[in-house]
Amino acid sequence: MLEAYLKERNEHPLWLPVLRQELASSPEAVEVLFSLTTCDGQIVNRRQFLPKWRTPAERELAREYLNACVFNMLSVFGGRELRFFPVEREDSILSLLEGLEADFRSGGLAKCIRVSDRINRSRGNAPFRFVPVGEAVPAFRAEVPAPRFSLSERLRETAARAQGHCCCGVDIGGTDIKLAAARGERLVCVKEYDWNPSESASAEGIIAPILLLVRLMRVCLAAEGTALFSRLQDALRRDAPDEEIARAVALAEAELGERADVLDAVGVSFPDVVIRNKIIGGETPKTKGMRDHAPDYEAEFSKLGALDERLLTLCRPGGRVRMANDGALAAYTAAMELSHSPSGSELDGGVLAHSLGTDLGSGLLSGDGTIPPLPLELYDCLLELGSVAKRRHPPRDLRSVCNENSGLPGVRRYLGQAAVFRMAWERDETLLEGFTAKDGDVLYVPDSRPDLRKPCLEHLMALAEAGEENARAVFYQIGVGLGQICREAEYLLESGTRTRYLFGRFAKRKSCFELICQGCRDTAPEFRLLAADSDMAFSPLMRALKERSDVTVAQFGQAVGSAYFAFS
Repeated sequence: MLEAYLKERNEHPLWLPVLRQELASSPEAVEVLFSLTTCDGQIVNRRQFLPKWRTPAERELAREYLNACVFNMLSVFGGRELRFFPVEREDSILSLLEGLEADFRSGGLAKCIRVSDRINRSRGNAPFRFVPVGEAVPAFRAEVPAPRFSLSERLRETAARAQGHCCCGVDIGGTDIKLAAARGERLVCVKEYDWNPSESASAEGIIAPILLLVRLMRVCLAAEGTALFSRLQDALRRDAPDEEIARAVALAEAELGERADVLDAVGVSFPDVVIRNKIIGGETPKTKGMRDHAPDYEAEFSKLGALDERLLTLCRPGGRVRMANDGALAAYTAAMELSHSPSGSELDGGVLAHSLGTDLGSGLLSGDGTIPPLPLELYDCLLELGSVAKRRHPPRDLRSVCNENSGLPGVRRYLGQAAVFRMAWERDETLLEGFTAKDGDVLYVPDSRPDLRKPCLEHLMALAEAGEENARAVFYQIGVGLGQICREAEYLLESGTRTRYLFGRFAKRKSCFELICQGCRDTAPEFRLLAADSDMAFSPLMRALKERSDVTVAQFGQAVGSAYFAFS
């Protein structure tokens, strides 16, 4: 069967979930149990069907398929060790399994191992390892049913704890940071700040702007209702330069003195693996500058991992800082709003949400209200084994299907901002006119001086909204990719929920979101997409956000959700 795929894969997509489904019913495939021990000691078993191969070209495709299955499993769960139990002792399959150790110890595939090992070090575990192929397939262990909770009730209790307190929610993205400061049920101020963290050669270059912005929120809370609050409005402008913000904050802190110490809690949505309040992944595009320039990257990255401790110094005695991955905060935010809605009972099985903008953030909120301690790096998963010609472009090239942080054809080049640029160029180069530059043979959308990525995306969304056929096709294709990652995520996570909540810029324009929904529905009709927009504003703070005329729920909803999360 592999021969047929080889004829098509050079120019056309070969989606991993489609291939898995077809292999499951093929006599040319061998069933293999993947048994993963996670970093926390849990056992995750998944059945795969690996294709038999006969020629070198078929072997290479079978090897890519196996590597993708392993890479995705580790990217979602992390792990201590991975064991394999083939139902049939087929030599061609055994040779592939024996080659995993070499494939995953270097190059882009090693990325998921590095993340697992950072988590393992934090737990006192030994480094990740592949275990030799087992002789007998073990029986699946019956899972103990999880205790039932009223997730809606728990979330409403969390919102109630925020009453009478000052808090700040921080939504950190790849091209901007959004903040929301609240006193009880009142939204005092919001702030949007454009940045490019991947340019920073040090952890402090990423940490310093975040601390400055939280300090700004703190003095705004302290100065609410005074003449000083009015003077701080210029610093809240989106285009206010760092020097103006720093000067305004310093003057306000000097004027307020001890009265500036009002912040009870900070909640942070951060685009990386975050476990137990610590940033622990270190393999995202946001830390590219550090990876490229820091003499000791692990030591430098550990400073970023302690961001929660730096933020805690801005809180009152007894204050708290709560951090989570941006995808997890998307799920939490969706759940918080639904818990205040008439349909809150739908939550009791948990929530799965995506934040779609610069990249794809993905998060799962369990039925007991907790965020599972998983990497859940779906944005980096290997979703498509075809389009081989497009892999030949370097990752920085907008025509490439390869992620910049791994060099592999990952999800962010099929779903996020970079995917829109690539697809637009493929359909009609004039769609990107005025937004591209060249560095030798590398074609790209500039990300600094000036950063044209967000304006370019807004331009393409406006074209789609105006009915431009090729631009509309781009957002439909984003939906196709989203349908495929929904299928892959459900295979891995077995969440049981078929509804996905979508946050971020891709949900902001209704017409673009509808195109994405159509592409997803045509690809994976079993899933339903809901936009986290003004229609999902039920909690007190989100209703206050909806009432503002200067910003939208789609823009700042996750910052508000992060503020609630600070009290979870």
